[in-house]
Amino acid sequence: MKPAPFAYRKVRSLDEAVALLGETPDARLLAGGQSLMATLNMRLSAPSLLIDINGLSGLDGIAHKNGQGSGFVEIGALARHVQAERSATIAKLAPLIARAMPLVGHPAIRNRGTLGGSIAFADPAAELPACLLALDGEVDAQGPKGKRTIKAGDYFKGLYETALGPQEILTAIRLPAADSNTRIGFAELARRHGDYAIVGLAASARADGKGLKDVRLAYFGVGNTPLRAEKSEAALAHGDVDGAVAALDLDPHDDIQATGAVKKHLAGVLLRRVAAQLMEQRP
Repeated sequence: MKPAPFAYRKVRSLDEAVALLGETPDARLLAGGQSLMATLNMRLSAPSLLIDINGLSGLDGIAHKNGQGSGFVEIGALARHVQAERSATIAKLAPLIARAMPLVGHPAIRNRGTLGGSIAFADPAAELPACLLALDGEVDAQGPKGKRTIKAGDYFKGLYETALGPQEILTAIRLPAADSNTRIGFAELARRHGDYAIVGLAASARADGKGLKDVRLAYFGVGNTPLRAEKSEAALAHGDVDGAVAALDLDPHDDIQATGAVKKHLAGVLLRRVAAQLMEQRP
């Protein structure tokens, strides 16, 4: 199929893009386009205007910025997946992102797709939204009232629904920089490499002597948004892997990939694998 007719504007500033979103309520932003092009071609979306934000300066960087403690890693919304995959800063200070990147689609998709686009689209089966939630990160958004910051826990609202307003544009992703006490885990199950995961799990924790604290488990592919497994987090913090699996309070729906029951079983399998990853990193 071919997309429905649309107008096209390539903007030169964020303010111009924000203004166009206000003038054309059904407009869509074009960054990497790896999700948008598919929905256009299948006519799942039919905007009257595409606003091309590629080329806006200052939105494609990856940098370590010092704040409290170890500081944070800031990733511009237009940073390509391949940039993150090859970034020494990501490898050292955002290792969960580094672990997930090779599983995001295929090389052709990673060459063009953007991290900001993935977070803005908020596909519940995608890796990066779950990583953002597991790391307790945040995003910056620019709108008609200026800039605001949204915590990951407040950002995901429903199926492909986020806290971004109709005229807001995601501009950056911010993650706490890893240090010697950071522990991360990541695993997913897919039918083929590069496919959306049937079930996936991103995790972070802090070393606490021979144990763990601040455990955060973020599942993807099991609900309308990435989901925390808070009861399992508490059990895992006490070193009780069996209890963490038993405490999983997920209720996945059936979909074309698997039944809800199968997904919940696989969630437990992944929890054991990720728990082993977290514990292997302990001193």
